[in-house]
Amino acid sequence: MKMEAITDQPVIATERFDLRPLRPSDAGLITHNAGDARVARDTATIPHPLPPGSTEALIARAGAKDRAEDIWAMDGTKSGRSELMGLMTLGRVDVGRSEISYWVAPAYWNTGIASAAVEALLAANPHEACAIFASVFQDNAASARVLTNCGFQYLGDAESYSVARGATVPTWTYSKKMT
Repeated sequence: MKMEAITDQPVIATERFDLRPLRPSDAGLITHNAGDARVARDTATIPHPLPPGSTEALIARAGAKDRAEDIWAMDGTKSGRSELMGLMTLGRVDVGRSEISYWVAPAYWNTGIASAAVEALLAANPHEACAIFASVFQDNAASARVLTNCGFQYLGDAESYSVARGATVPTWTYSKKMT
């Protein structure tokens, strides 16, 4: 796994795809995929329907020098796939602690892309975190399997508000200690 720096956010290369910073040309594919109700309902922050301008605002936030989180596109062009198969986010929550989140475009569900992306981000550990956290909605068993398959340990139950659902949804919380 090779990691090269582009400005202040690394590109993380895997065999099948790269995790790379967002760029303005990603707007159409982000809007198309994040605007899918199935994707939005499995996230806490994506509204459905997706409001005009929200994708462009996301891309602008992702490129800001004072951003609160790093966001990567899962770019499959090196293996003949889409240049945007999903997004990975790593946000700092405390000193030495970060939180990972992700979504995958429906065309790439059940292909191992999410697990490979999480593994690559963990291996790179760009925040040099000593612990990484994640939570998933309890009705999203596929995302829970991604986390447990990548070595995350179950911490407990909680709740999180889902903008797309307009409701508080039960979650499972996980953590992974980094070495």
